[in-house]
Amino acid sequence: MGHWEDTFWEVTESINKKGLKKEFDAQLEKMRYQDKHRYKETRDKWRYAHDKVVKENSNGRNTR
Repeated sequence: MGHWEDTFWEVTESINKKGLKKEFDAQLEKMRYQDKHRYKETRDKWRYAHDKVVKENSNGRNTR
């Protein structure tokens, strides 16, 4: 994996293109209070939240 900034940029671009900003922010907020994410680095939290939100959306769970 490249620099940290690359990860943040890639995640931000992907989330914005898919229109999932609200869901992504909600997932990060939810993770904030979960023990299993407590000691993860920020980029790892972002990647996890991105993957989860995109997967849920592709399965049709968060359709508008």
